[in-house]
Amino acid sequence: MAPTRARSPSPVPPASLPPLYKKAKHAPNLSPDVSALNFTPDLFDSSNTSRLRKEYLASEPFKHVVVSSLVQDALLRRVKDECVERLSFTEKETDIYKVHQTGDLASLSYLSQSQIEQLPSLLTLRDALYSPPFRQFLRDVTGCGPLSGTKQDMSVNSYKKGCHLLNHDDVIGTRRVSYILYLPYPIEDGWKEEWGGSLELYPTVKVPGAELPEPSALPSKIIPPAWNQFIFFEVQPNKSFHSVGEAIVGTPEDGRDRLSISGWFHSAQEDEEGYEPPTQPAEKSSREQLFAPGTDPFIPYSDSIPPPLPGTPLSDAHIAELKLYLNPVYLKTHILGGLASRFADESSVELHTFLRDELADELEAGLRERDALDGLGAKRGFIISKHDAGLGEGRWDVKGPPHKHRYCVLSPPSGDPPSTRTPEMILRELKEKLFPSDAFRAWLASVTSLLPLSQTTEVRRFRPGLDYTLATAEQSESRLDVVLDLTPGEGPEEGVEIGWESGAWGGWECYMAPHEGEEDPAVYRSSNKKAAPPLPTKAKSTNGDADMNAQADQSDEEDEDGTLLVAQPGFNRLLLVLRDEGVMHFVKYVSASAKGSRYDVCGEWQVGQVEEEDEEEA
Repeated sequence: MAPTRARSPSPVPPASLPPLYKKAKHAPNLSPDVSALNFTPDLFDSSNTSRLRKEYLASEPFKHVVVSSLVQDALLRRVKDECVERLSFTEKETDIYKVHQTGDLASLSYLSQSQIEQLPSLLTLRDALYSPPFRQFLRDVTGCGPLSGTKQDMSVNSYKKGCHLLNHDDVIGTRRVSYILYLPYPIEDGWKEEWGGSLELYPTVKVPGAELPEPSALPSKIIPPAWNQFIFFEVQPNKSFHSVGEAIVGTPEDGRDRLSISGWFHSAQEDEEGYEPPTQPAEKSSREQLFAPGTDPFIPYSDSIPPPLPGTPLSDAHIAELKLYLNPVYLKTHILGGLASRFADESSVELHTFLRDELADELEAGLRERDALDGLGAKRGFIISKHDAGLGEGRWDVKGPPHKHRYCVLSPPSGDPPSTRTPEMILRELKEKLFPSDAFRAWLASVTSLLPLSQTTEVRRFRPGLDYTLATAEQSESRLDVVLDLTPGEGPEEGVEIGWESGAWGGWECYMAPHEGEEDPAVYRSSNKKAAPPLPTKAKSTNGDADMNAQADQSDEEDEDGTLLVAQPGFNRLLLVLRDEGVMHFVKYVSASAKGSRYDVCGEWQVGQVEEEDEEEA
């Protein structure tokens, strides 16, 4: 599983076309009668526009409109058949999404006549959507101002089983209106809500101390896909937060696919009527906000206790305290020396069976039972988890904001403790007594040869089908990450590692090197599939196709060099990583197919280094 940079398709002539067609651009048909012929009757009538305008203004959690039937049904059925039978899709996976997608449909303008003849309905639909009447229709409903007819930005997306799109606000460049047209099938029976793939809309709240409004951790409106349904809204910075829930069907065998055409209308471009040059800096997108400083406070160690010097053996008192929690093998001097050598070479180390056996066994059994009681365990089947699953009852709270992360944290203790020890009690003890202790600080100094200065620790629970963190980076200093993974495993099935170990359920911890000059540097693809041409069709390959695939292979190999570390979930494993400034880090979205939650105790340390005296000065 090697995440690499995801590249946005550009509306340039596909390299597979003969030189004759590289500069021969098909002129889009933007005449008014295009819309009249291809959209549903009365779509542009003033009474319909007025009704939709009222719905738009009254809609929550942000202004949007759902048009139940947009395109003539016969046309849309032909479009669907062309997409399924004649287009190829590339699987793309990043920290924020997994989807099968074509290139930008603006590339249709560069197809040869023979290629156009394979996609006539798709070309007709694209021209109709960007025609003056339809752009005026969008303006009348949203009040968004002039829209470009030349800057076309759309693609066909197939959300097969496991595909998803996490929370974001769509703010990039000149995007003005976001839209999605659904073509899910089977058509006659309709797409069922329990199959997933719904559009989720999030309200925003003002958080004390936060510069900008943030989306709530849970959506307030969920819109299931429907055939010929068209949803659109004006792109609003820090307001239009939405996501697409995971599709839990869509395999070659089951004949179901959440197919859609989505994209953006951009504001009028230079040389277009209504163009206005920008008068102020662009608003910060939700992705850019991932690089803002964190809000969790670091707790410094007491000045009354001397800091542990790297290389100093653990004291008897430290060993006695750590024996309550750690596997005794990790307290032996020669083992610590070997780990320190490895960490010095690799800046990371992963330790298995870290906790002592009795504590680990009790905790694993308790976490399995907790998932079962919350309806998130192995017996629940492959279903969509409710957003409030596992919350409440004084055990777990959800933590957002979801455009940065969503997972559960331990609720503050309240009332009398239970008569029997719960897994939450053990996790809280690890968080409050082990990780911040002076003994564990000395142990970290021994293994990393660093000086821990302050720390912040939390217990995290990533529920299947719901939780994740998006790629973030600390821009000012290095940090020591300490993650005690406590995810109950499933083991091998028919001789093959499944689930967590294979990466099929997500939840992996990923570290990526920074890339200079990227417009959206936090987005990465973790699929090992090769990039496809912008608009490949299922026609016979040509020499030009082979050349383009070679270029794609080369670019993917270059991108894969950005992966520094990927650690799959597992039970009772400790991961230590020295994260340099600028290095990006995320926990991949946990799939609805996972047979339980991903648990960990996660700490972050501000660290220093002890300067060695120069021998000549000593």
